Amino acid sequence: MLSYLLDFLLGIGIGLIAGLFGVGGGFLIVPALTILGLPIHVAIGTSLACIVLSSLSAAVTHIRRGTVLYRVVAIKEVFSVPAALVGAYASSLLPEDILRFMFILLLLYLSFKMWRDETPTDLEGGELKTLRISAVGILSGLISGLLGISGGILNVPLFHAYVRIPMKYAVGTSSLALFFTALAASFGHYRLGQVDLHTALLLAPGLLVGARIGAILVHRAHPRHLRKAFSAILVVVAIKMLL
Repeated sequence: MLSYLLDFLLGIGIGLIAGLFGVGGGFLIVPALTILGLPIHVAIGTSLACIVLSSLSAAVTHIRRGTVLYRVVAIKEVFSVPAALVGAYASSLLPEDILRFMFILLLLYLSFKMWRDETPTDLEGGELKTLRISAVGILSGLISGLLGISGGILNVPLFHAYVRIPMKYAVGTSSLALFFTALAASFGHYRLGQVDLHTALLLAPGLLVGARIGAILVHRAHPRHLRKAFSAILVVVAIKMLL
């Protein structure tokens, strides 16, 4: 019984962060699963399966609040889904140390950009933004498949700082986009036998509840505070990847 309670509480904590910041929570799930004894590649695959659940729960709440940009999701996922599949199959072929170092540098740059950037955002479309959304899709999809760290950790800052989408819309749009990206990446890992369905199902109730609560809190937070908090999250993830 205690084990089930701990799984539920762990799921709630990860889901809360996922829903609040529009991230899947892979940067928390993967180390937690390795501590529980899962091999790293199985932890990555299982993490992605968990992200499918948490992102879906958060996305439903954001959709009801009207902060999901479907056009952005559609454009991004056209590029993210195949990129995530490529990343999943290439995860055992690329030198992980170099990949992690490059990813850490990107996280720190985006953190600085979000902390300092006060440029007004908008919701207008256009050819330039379509190209930028496509670039976000490729990058976040590859990272999701390669490291099991949700593309959301890149989606939100890139949507906000690069595509110029307001924070609440960036979080809401990222949540729905994550569902499709994680589904594709987790399928790739499942085909490789790298998903522990039993563990994912144990975490599922907490993930669903926590993600819904986090998504509700987004709409009560000031956009500037949300942006600063996400900037801090990026630094935390970068430091964790260094250790």
